[in-house]
Formats: sequence, C-alpha cells, structure tokens
Amino acid sequence: MDQSMTKYEYTMTPVPFPKKPKKSKIWINILLFILTIFTTTFMGAVLQGGKHLTITWFLSGLKFSIPLMLILGVHEMGHYIASRKHNIDATLPYFIPAPTIIGTFGAFIKIKEPIVNRRSLMDIGAAGPLAGFIVAVPILIWGIFQSHFVPIPNNFYGIKLGNSIIMWLTSKIILGNAPQGYDLFLSSSAFAAWIGLFVTSLNLLPIGQLDGGHILYALMGEKSQRISLIIFILLIPLGYFWLGWLFWAAIIFFFLGIKHPTTLNILEPLDKKRKIIGYVSIFVFIITFIPAPFS
Repeated sequence: MDQSMTKYEYTMTPVPFPKKPKKSKIWINILLFILTIFTTTFMGAVLQGGKHLTITWFLSGLKFSIPLMLILGVHEMGHYIASRKHNIDATLPYFIPAPTIIGTFGAFIKIKEPIVNRRSLMDIGAAGPLAGFIVAVPILIWGIFQSHFVPIPNNFYGIKLGNSIIMWLTSKIILGNAPQGYDLFLSSSAFAAWIGLFVTSLNLLPIGQLDGGHILYALMGEKSQRISLIIFILLIPLGYFWLGWLFWAAIIFFFLGIKHPTTLNILEPLDKKRKIIGYVSIFVFIITFIPAPFS
C-alpha cells in the first residue's frame, strides 16, 4: 500500500511589539492653560468695558475667565478620568488660547488607545458634557442673579444671544419676564455659563466622533449611523439662522467624520445604568441647544 505524505511548509513572519504610547509633555498643558487664562481674562475685561488698561481693569476679567475655564476644564477632566477608569491612555486637557471674543477655542484631550466596547464608550463620551453641565448650572444661576434688564434703544446695533430652554427657564424663574422694550443684560459669570452650555450642546450633537456621537453609538450601535447622517444634513438649513452651523458642519465632514467607527466589541450589551446616562445626555442636549446662538 502506498502512503501519500502531505508536506506542510511553515513560514515565520516577525511581528513588531506594539509601541508604547509616548508620554505627554505636561509642561505644554501647563503653558497652554496659563496662556488661555490670560487671553480669556483679557477678553473678559474687554467685555466689562472701561478705557484704562490697568491691573484692576485686567483682573475684572477674572469674573468671566474663572467660571469659563472651570466649565471647560471640568468637561475635559470628566473625559480624562473616565478614560483612566477604563485603563485607556489619555492626555490631560489641552486648552487653546485664541484671539476670539471669549479668548479661547476651548479645550480637548487626546485618547491614545481604541475604545474597546460600548460601555467604555458611553462612560467616556458622557462624562465630559455631564460634568461640565453640572458645574455650569450653578454658575448660570449665580450669574443670572447678577444680571439685569436694560432698555433697548430703537437704533440698537449689536449681537443678540439666543436662548436655550435652560437659559430661558432660569432667567424667567429668577428675574421674571422682561419689561416691554427691555432685554436681559448678562453678567460676566452668566455669559461664561452661556458659553459653557452652548459648547456642551455642540459636543452633544449626535454625529460621528463628537461626544453625542459616542453616546448615540453606545446606545444604538450601527443603527446610530443613519441618525447621525440625518442630524448632519439638518445642520445645513440651520445655517439660515446662524452661518456658524455651516462652518461646524464643514469641520465635522472634513475632520471628525459623520459616521462613528466600530468598537472592537460591538456585541457586548449596554447595561441599564448606562442607558439611563445616555438618555440623560440626550435630555441635556435638548435643553442646552440653541438654533440661533447669535443674531
């Protein structure tokens, strides 16, 4: 009897060990933080008014910069702490100083590792906006108490801030309705809270890799992709009310992406606690969203 022998050939391909993430240079975080404190304080002083560039004038801007930096910082630290809780490497917050009306382009952290499952995605995505919201609400209440109604002249020309549900409700409860021909003039702290809540709503847009996109994907998995596309398309007609929506849509399309990337473990279910966190985040988005932020 003939026996046929099958010959197997094996090849070995060397696989490099994964590179360890480079350690962040914390001095960059500290430097950007200090610069952003300076730029936001300066712009806060400008918003206060006054003609003389003195130390007292500059320090008056702290009424704006401290609450704003607190809201932005707590938001990003929420992401950072949640990332570390799930053993995902992330950087400390990077603040962005900028010559804008508020002195900054915000802050961000960099997550250096992929998010494995929907539970981690929910925790990390929701921790930032919810933490920032919790800090912004008492600042808003305090700021509204310091705000007051002012008469609007017939020839008034300037920027009018839009109202979110929480902004409208808080001012109505504390100060009541504006008299005929008057409008609410926000204190520095209230304006900082307004900015913080507006940034919260921008991040909670349920699109792509925004915080809201993370939350929606954690809740619905691949079904969320269609909703993200619909929300993105709706940003186009919103540009009629504020051109900034078109700019934001361009940033999402070219840099952040409309669709959320698939997590490594898409099949792991989301527990009830995290579903509640997701629904609370959607509620926060609804009450902080402003269709026409500036007019």
